[in-house]
Amino acid sequence: MGDGQPDLETDEELEELLGFLRDARGFDFTGYKRSSLGRRIRKRMADVEVTSYNDYRDLLETNADEFNALFNTILINVTSFFRDPEAWTFLQREVMPELLAQSGSDEEIRVWSAGCSSGEEAYSLAIMFAETLGLDETLERVKIYGTDMDDEALRDARTGLYPAKVLTPLAPDLRDKYFEQNGARFSFRPDLRRRVIFGRHDITRDAPISRLDLLICRNTLMYFNVEAQTQIVDRFHFALREGGFLFLGKAEMLLNDSDRFSVMSMRQRMFRRRPGEATPPYHPAPVKIRAGMSTELHTVARHRQLRDLILDATPSPSVAIDSAGTVLLVNSHARVQFGLTPNDIGRPFQDLEISYRPVELRSLIEQATHERRTLRVNGAERRTGEDLQYYDILVQPLSGADGLVAATNITFTDVTVATQLKSEIKRVREDLETAYEELQSTNEELETTNEELQSSIEELETTNEELQSTNEELETTNEELQSGNEELETMNEEMRVRTEELDEARTFLEAVLTSVAAGVVVLDQSLKVKSWNRGAADLWGLRPDEVLDQPFYGLDFGLPTEKLRETIQRCVDTGGRGAPMPVPAVNRLGRAITCLVQCSPFDGHNGGVVLLMEEGRANASG
Repeated sequence: MGDGQPDLETDEELEELLGFLRDARGFDFTGYKRSSLGRRIRKRMADVEVTSYNDYRDLLETNADEFNALFNTILINVTSFFRDPEAWTFLQREVMPELLAQSGSDEEIRVWSAGCSSGEEAYSLAIMFAETLGLDETLERVKIYGTDMDDEALRDARTGLYPAKVLTPLAPDLRDKYFEQNGARFSFRPDLRRRVIFGRHDITRDAPISRLDLLICRNTLMYFNVEAQTQIVDRFHFALREGGFLFLGKAEMLLNDSDRFSVMSMRQRMFRRRPGEATPPYHPAPVKIRAGMSTELHTVARHRQLRDLILDATPSPSVAIDSAGTVLLVNSHARVQFGLTPNDIGRPFQDLEISYRPVELRSLIEQATHERRTLRVNGAERRTGEDLQYYDILVQPLSGADGLVAATNITFTDVTVATQLKSEIKRVREDLETAYEELQSTNEELETTNEELQSSIEELETTNEELQSTNEELETTNEELQSGNEELETMNEEMRVRTEELDEARTFLEAVLTSVAAGVVVLDQSLKVKSWNRGAADLWGLRPDEVLDQPFYGLDFGLPTEKLRETIQRCVDTGGRGAPMPVPAVNRLGRAITCLVQCSPFDGHNGGVVLLMEEGRANASG
């Protein structure tokens, strides 16, 4: 009993903490897998140096910002545009044609991205439909809902602003077509943005969005236990039309629902809702409110004035919207509390801030209209500057004489005082309970310290093994370096031997050219001087460093080189050796001589010629 009791108490504390999160902030994590959930909570506790669940609960009660940090740790927001391209390609090529074929040409197409995080998946859907249907038809027919539990991620999603790095998965033409640069970031195009509705939604508790053609919930179910997964899949089955498509993540399966979902592609986790078992979708007919003119105009005006006075006298803010989503009525309390004006009457409700703050109302209005029942949201939080307000919101569909929903009335009841009192009473009660629990926590802290010491020992052992492995890797690297060094020494020895051989060959050739008494000049294929031996230097008085790499015909010495141009060109063209040619010249001493020049082709360095110059008999004038 002593060994098992601490774990049991720790489990109970975790459950109490989860209940506190549900009651205080409306985040219900009780359906999550306890192993991964406990690990993430303990990670956050370690970051703030808290060791017990009770102490961490105290921190949450005194520091409101810690809620956001904890939720960001629990709610892993891993997403990107067209994440897993192969699955999206299957969705566009195989699923979209069937989805469009089963929906009428004028029928609305409804899509839900559950667990949309910061909105990349919902906007990817908008781009895919625009590319498949065309932008105009998408703006007219397609409605995309993006929901998540993370308010911070939803705020990012609503802005539609992303840095260039996030848009990397998009092809350049798609980025240019659907995004506009806004400073250092890019904003999603406004007309298509209005077809995407973001709202907070808990798939384990809240009623699902209904009459869907496509439902995407990727890599979300895997965080829930089996019971929660079953409830969620039940909601998804209710939400989909007959023949609607369910798109899950790679780590998720529908193994026990073959009677309700058929498999379209197990590899891509694409399923299709089978017919039957759920209420067929209800399509409300459009409501036309007749506004006929009364003959007694004065009576009508008086009645309208009385109606406005009665509406303004109601103690709670109230807003009425017609079936087309246009604002019909706004009472005085709503104008004061939410900054509305009489000019807002007649505007689309979705253009007003109140439509999504303090809570996403557009999806609730649609759900209430479809299900023909009043929906209630308790304790919706609204921040105004440094103050927090809490409202109970009532969404009530109003039916006309024909039984069809003609309008929706939204009432906001301020429960700030009651909520704060309830929170204070709860806090005091918890403080009293804490005083008793602290007596027990001393023993638990000792147990925790022992576990931490044990964990430290295990970490040191792991570190020792890692160091040993690193040492072995370094020894292997040293052996590889030693082997490489030996190879380099062998190559260096071979290079030294070849260098000596080349030096000997060069010395031998220089000795041969030097020993030749006649002048030897080597020209390359562009007729520049490449070699000028000692005989040539003695004959003409020019040193090799003065003539090397110089054009032969540009040299100024006692031999008229222009007279050799034809002979040299013939030798180059024919590749044959020419006969010695006597050329009048003046040697380095200024004495007139006859120089015998013989031109031979030179096979090295891609062609060229070798000129052999010998002094003949003296010129008669000399």
